[in-house]
Amino acid sequence: MAEVKLSLQEEGPSSFDIFDENGKAGEMVFDIQGNDLTVYHTEVEPDREGKGYAKLLLDAMVAYVRENQLKVIPLCPYVHLQFRRHEELYKDIWNKINE
Repeated sequence: MAEVKLSLQEEGPSSFDIFDENGKAGEMVFDIQGNDLTVYHTEVEPDREGKGYAKLLLDAMVAYVRENQLKVIPLCPYVHLQFRRHEELYKDIWNKINE
């Protein structure tokens, strides 16, 4: 079973990392400035694609954002696509100022 772990960095980007029985399977790279969490990149190892890992990373990020009362700037194509497809699920946390 996959597990998502948060890696917060004071310098440089932070990430949500997903691990399965074979080690690190993917990551979602982000940065926090003020009340905005900017997601830059989501990637899952090619041999682990199709297992829902990107969605698990997205769900972990969304939970963290809501818990910490942040807004998301989805520069990552995957996150942006999910926010656009399911706007009703994410409208409370989507910072559309830069849209």
